[in-house]
Amino acid sequence: MPTAWLSLGANIGDPAAQLADAMTRLNAHQAISVIAQSTVIRTKAWGKTDQPDFANMAATVETDLLPVDLLHACLDIERDMGRVRHEVWGPRLIDIDIIAYERVEMDSTKLILPHRFAHQRDFVLDPLREISPETADWIVRRQG
Repeated sequence: MPTAWLSLGANIGDPAAQLADAMTRLNAHQAISVIAQSTVIRTKAWGKTDQPDFANMAATVETDLLPVDLLHACLDIERDMGRVRHEVWGPRLIDIDIIAYERVEMDSTKLILPHRFAHQRDFVLDPLREISPETADWIVRRQG
């Protein structure tokens, strides 16, 4: 079964509870199995900095879904949890990004793999290094 790595973040509401809820929802999906998750770290906002700090984490999942279908599953979970997209890099109840899917490289209008900004974001790389240092290193080598 293919492996993918996700980055999760939240900075409004109860971020720790929302991350836990997102992990539960991911694992409850019939085609997704969470096999590892990092600790939660607190970080300053990136991009749009005039907002609350984020709680961030990473997860390793196994999935029968193709990359774009996994993206849709993550977006469905975000929507079901109440996320509304108001602004790019703005505050959010939950954010679930696909950082890498196997060693697939793709650039489509829906999904770019590995994630286009992962190598620039310690809040993505630090939790990812905790659960999959080889994936974090591959992303940095590929994009850095």
